[in-house]
Amino acid sequence: MENEDKEMDITEDLISDNNPFAKEVPESAESQETAENDEADTKITDEISSLKAELDKVNNQYIRLAADFDNYRKRQMQEREALLKYGAEETLKKMIEALDNIDRAKASVENVEDVNTVKDSYNLVFKQIYDVLQKIGLEVIDTKDKEFDPNMHEAVMQTPTSDYPENTIIAELQKGYKLGDKVLRPSLVNVAVSE
Repeated sequence: MENEDKEMDITEDLISDNNPFAKEVPESAESQETAENDEADTKITDEISSLKAELDKVNNQYIRLAADFDNYRKRQMQEREALLKYGAEETLKKMIEALDNIDRAKASVENVEDVNTVKDSYNLVFKQIYDVLQKIGLEVIDTKDKEFDPNMHEAVMQTPTSDYPENTIIAELQKGYKLGDKVLRPSLVNVAVSE
């Protein structure tokens, strides 16, 4: 209790007129402080409004960008589907001519007994189909006297021999094909190995 009385006395001394540090705040200072607070509040409110407007602008830009990207993605998907569905169109148009010739050759050899005529018709149609495929970009993988390349060839046999250098292709068992740099089907080959 005694401590509480001492604290009260100290507090009263600090507040009293005898305290040289206790100053009375004039009313004009209080109104000036209020005005400064109001001005600061106004600046903060303006700043918040400005930031909200900027956020709305950026948000709208984001929404537009997201919509544009979504439209782009849908367009790309449609184009991809169309390419998959109709991508072979030009190839098939070129192959139709070869099919017409196959039909003509078939009709012309029905009553023919000469094997050479049938052989010539077959060779003509084969050449036409092969030419169409070459124009499209199909290439036969070369194997004659080549060194075995696992990227282009598939070794299905290995023959021990001293007649050929090691890893040289001795024989092609099935032709391989590529389109540009892409192997569509590797050549099946017989490869020489040392005895």
